[in-house]
Amino acid sequence: MRAPSADFPDAPQAASAGSAAAAATAATDPTGHAARDADRQARLLAWSEDLCRGGSAEIDLHSGRLQPSAGLCRLLGSQAPLPPLSVRAALRQVAAADRARVVQAWRAAQVGQPFELQHRVVLGADGVRMLRQRGLLEAGVDGRTCRGVVVVQDITAQHEAERRIEQLVNVDALTGLPKRAGFLRQLDAALAAARARGGAMVLLAVEVPQVRHAKQSLGFAAADALARALATRLRAAFAATSVVARLGEGDFVVLVPEVGAASVGSVIVACLGALQAALAEPECVGASEVFLAHAVGVARFPADADDAPRLLSAALSALRSGTPGDGAVRVASAALDAAQQRRLELESALHHAIERGEFTLLYLPQLELRSGRPRGVQAMPRWHSATLGTVSPAEFIPVAERSGQVVAIGQWVLRAACAQAAAWQRAGLGELRVQVNISAAQLAQDDLAARVEAALLESGAQPRMLGVALTETLLSADAARAARTLQALRAIGVEIALDDFGTGYANLGMLRTLPIDVIKIDRSYVHEVTAAVADVSMTRAVITLAHSLHMQVLAEGVETDGQLALLVANGCDLMQGGLFSPPVPSAGIDAIWAEGRRLPEVYFQRAERQRTLLLVDDEENILSALRRCLRRGGYRIVTALSAAEGLQRLAESDVDVIVSDQRMPGMTGVEFLRRAKDLCPQTIRMVLSGYTELQSITDAINEGAIYKFLTKPWEDELLRANVDEAFRQKEMQDDNRRLDREVRVANQQLADVNARLQTALAARDEQLSLVEDRGRSALDALFSVPVPLIGLDEEGLIAFANRDAERLLPELRGLVGSYVDGAPSAALRAVAGLVAGQSLDIDLGGRRCRCVSRGVDSLGGSRGRLVALMPAAEPADAEPAAADLRGSVR
Repeated sequence: MRAPSADFPDAPQAASAGSAAAAATAATDPTGHAARDADRQARLLAWSEDLCRGGSAEIDLHSGRLQPSAGLCRLLGSQAPLPPLSVRAALRQVAAADRARVVQAWRAAQVGQPFELQHRVVLGADGVRMLRQRGLLEAGVDGRTCRGVVVVQDITAQHEAERRIEQLVNVDALTGLPKRAGFLRQLDAALAAARARGGAMVLLAVEVPQVRHAKQSLGFAAADALARALATRLRAAFAATSVVARLGEGDFVVLVPEVGAASVGSVIVACLGALQAALAEPECVGASEVFLAHAVGVARFPADADDAPRLLSAALSALRSGTPGDGAVRVASAALDAAQQRRLELESALHHAIERGEFTLLYLPQLELRSGRPRGVQAMPRWHSATLGTVSPAEFIPVAERSGQVVAIGQWVLRAACAQAAAWQRAGLGELRVQVNISAAQLAQDDLAARVEAALLESGAQPRMLGVALTETLLSADAARAARTLQALRAIGVEIALDDFGTGYANLGMLRTLPIDVIKIDRSYVHEVTAAVADVSMTRAVITLAHSLHMQVLAEGVETDGQLALLVANGCDLMQGGLFSPPVPSAGIDAIWAEGRRLPEVYFQRAERQRTLLLVDDEENILSALRRCLRRGGYRIVTALSAAEGLQRLAESDVDVIVSDQRMPGMTGVEFLRRAKDLCPQTIRMVLSGYTELQSITDAINEGAIYKFLTKPWEDELLRANVDEAFRQKEMQDDNRRLDREVRVANQQLADVNARLQTALAARDEQLSLVEDRGRSALDALFSVPVPLIGLDEEGLIAFANRDAERLLPELRGLVGSYVDGAPSAALRAVAGLVAGQSLDIDLGGRRCRCVSRGVDSLGGSRGRLVALMPAAEPADAEPAAADLRGSVR
């Protein structure tokens, strides 16, 4: 806003309108003009000081006196002008910590060169204020310094705002811990001190993923409460000299300075112990108890980095090199740095891999173990990058999952697999099912089923030609979401497989309720036929569990004949692995189909069932002698020259009786028969040996591994008798098992029949109750009809008489349940001969009535007659009334 011209003589108005008058006045009254100029300048100075919350002063350096302006007086807390002050008195109002700095600034000042500094002043009740001071020294005509000019401004509000901004930038408002920027400054200062002393430092990066999970599941307030609790625990766990900072939701760093170079290892161990103790107990967040899983990355100065940003980056790279929250401790190294760089390169290249057409699919055949034929394939993505070359799935899939690109890759795999399934169907390969893996990110999408259905429709493939595989870890992460998604996929008609079974923590109750068709046994459960008893038992237990839940079993990673033999012997349904074929392109599957390739017939095509004897001995001449002795027994004889070969024969054949030597290289007969008992528990097992190791044989007999012990040399007749007895024992056991199965089946069938009968009886009772209710309702309606009605059954029995009929003929009350032709009243006896559809006029106590008879029909035929009694004076109403009545009875 422009000031009045009287106060600003250089304003345009004054210059244009009154310049001549002003010049004349100045010439005639120069003293008055100067006074007005001085007054105007004083007012301008006062306004300026008020507007900028400032003041000024002139310092006489010869006398050491300071003359404050009105604005400076107000800044110093005085509303009235102050007399000149001594410089010493003015300095007493400067904060004690800042006085030396103010004095030093004035002593170092140069004539004619302004200088500036900030300092605090203490103003009694007003507290401490922050001032910006600008000073200038002037010299007199003699060239000596004679005067100082100082201008001050109150910047307390600005300083507080800057401090607050700095705090927001450097300090986490939620926990009070330093943030990244503030921590880097502290880290840089600590590094400088460590360099000066020649010491070392340890930096721990800690990730607690439960903070992020709490925000997703329990809300922001729960996540904030958990973060504050973690900050409190970490501050309490480490010494006061350590620095704890928060970098993100659940990401913290701990700096341990002042570490001796020789004690870095022991310090790291102590820090990890303190961290483990701090996070061992769960944290209660609301009504939930949160267990604090974590992972740690460790970096050392100067071993891993020599500046603050690189040291922090080294610790975070070590932390991110593994699975979040897996409890691992990873120490930074050059190898980790290279791995981090490799991950960045992979992530960058993955962004363009699909659009550049760098992905392809290989197919791993899946075979039925009953027929040995291919039943389906598993689609496996492969990546050949234009810049990085061929990258294995084990390397790029974790990077894709961490970066979120796995969803796009999974969608590409789904569409490509559906297109290939449709192409194979058109080529006449039958219904070759293609199975694809589903990632956690895909399962988290609510529209996964819609995406699958869209891919099937786009390609023209049938739903039964597609399968999806999910790991049990994904199912346990969010069982409710997984159940909804799997139900939607099952409704489409897609086969669902549980991948890598046995490596996670699947709940058996959840497994029972989810719509899973196939359980894929992890390769760690696929053992050789000669494996330890516990391993073989585990394989059988998994297969039995799956079959009891009415699921098929597919074994992964089958590479040897021994593994296949064990799976066949235990009733596994499907297999995949290098024993038959490695993953091949689609053309390789075409070739396998065209060639009709199968598994060896010995595994899946058993001979016609007959009595089978397995002879095991490491001496071929003994086997020959046994065969000659026993060949007249009429049973099939299978031989093996070692215990391992004997286990292989058990897997290949349905053996009834085993006769084994005791002393064999690699495995004794007792050990072999123990494993045979686990592999084929229904067999009858005998030892034939010339050596008597009583303790081991006795133990084997007591635990049921051996049926009999026979000695060498043997008597042919006695040996044949024992073998025949063993077969009879086996057949008796088979009969008992068969009868037991038949009894169980019969009991189950009987239970099913009883259940069906109970259901039918309950339905019949409910139907009878319904009919009874309907009949009662109909009878009530007939009693209320305003027409005299008499109900007669087919034999003329009076079934009922309604209220109006009893009023007309009171004797009817005692006649219900008797025959109408025996009634005392002649009129009622006349009704007895009235057939359905006829009418008759009768005399009732001097009143002429017309009796109209109508038949009561049902689905089973005639149910009797209904007779209506109406005054003869209204013959026209009789037929309609009867017709209405007939309609209502029906």
